[in-house]
Amino acid sequence: MSKCSVLVIEDEKKIQAFMGKILKRQEYRVFYADTGTQGLEFIRSQCPDIILLDLGLPDMDGDDIIREVRSWSSIPIIVISARTAEREKVIALDLGADDYITKPFGTSELLARIRASLRHSNRLRTDESYYLRPYRHGDLILDFSKRLLTIGEKEIHLTPIEYKIVACLAQNSGKVITYSSILSNVWGPYADDDNKILRVNMANIRRKIETDPAQPKYIFTEVGVGYRMAEDEADISPKKR
Repeated sequence: MSKCSVLVIEDEKKIQAFMGKILKRQEYRVFYADTGTQGLEFIRSQCPDIILLDLGLPDMDGDDIIREVRSWSSIPIIVISARTAEREKVIALDLGADDYITKPFGTSELLARIRASLRHSNRLRTDESYYLRPYRHGDLILDFSKRLLTIGEKEIHLTPIEYKIVACLAQNSGKVITYSSILSNVWGPYADDDNKILRVNMANIRRKIETDPAQPKYIFTEVGVGYRMAEDEADISPKKR
């Protein structure tokens, strides 16, 4: 059975070749576009499984591609860009990008982010019961059906709001979720944009689940952007060759 198709929209040939080499080793089918126009034409005609998108293209800004694709498709989009400003990341993610990787990046990081985005995309296309399988990373298990979080043999008590935050991150594990996305998911679409309430809840969550909150094992901060939960080991272990 063939692996997923990946469209790389990137005008730097060396980076194209580097990503292509990594992806082909993992048996992904790889296609390339040097410009945004070529990329959009390919997306419309071939509908790839995932898009790796550079923001600084010669003919248009990558944000415009995200906006255009999201008007009609939920194909996973991972931004791979040299732009490191927090605001650039937040804009791309809030426009609908699934993830954001800053250049330079490592092989394992790229592959992990692709797995996470494809996994989430597949969940959206399958029945709701998929979500009911527990999230697992190390000793931590989150059982969605029982709304129960355990670490080893110990049950961790979470308030309803804390549970919603952890569940939101666990269902999107391996991906960065912006502060505004979490606020909207947990407190509703009219939630206040003030991140203080989220930071307070996250500090409480970390005190409960992390051995050392300053060196987290489970939930990581993408400063100025959002949070990322460690990738679900139940998803990645069967795929190791």
